[in-house]
Amino acid sequence: METVLALLSGLLTAAAVWLMLSGNLLRFLFGLLLLSNAVNLAIFAAGRLTGAAPPLLGPGGALPGHEMANALPQALLLTAIVIGFGLFAFALALTIRAWRSFGHLEVDRMRLAEPDEGEK
Repeated sequence: METVLALLSGLLTAAAVWLMLSGNLLRFLFGLLLLSNAVNLAIFAAGRLTGAAPPLLGPGGALPGHEMANALPQALLLTAIVIGFGLFAFALALTIRAWRSFGHLEVDRMRLAEPDEGEK
């Protein structure tokens, strides 16, 4: 199962890089979202998928006698999902602002709005 998740993570990364290199700000944003999901999937796969019990303590704080799942990748994923959503919301707000200011989302045409070095 880890092999399938690793291949899927690689496929998502490749699609994200392709979108991020397209030159359109909205496609870049969706590529950033795909890249975030690919990294989350890679962290999840690195945590070793097992059929073990959840990492919960028994009655009186006793450890269970059988194998427990690793809780660290799960905690990292929850944190990464929240941070990724915040980054996506902020980037989407900047994209909407760029659309309202320039009337387009082409990155190469946005460079024309910057002053030349000689004009400073």
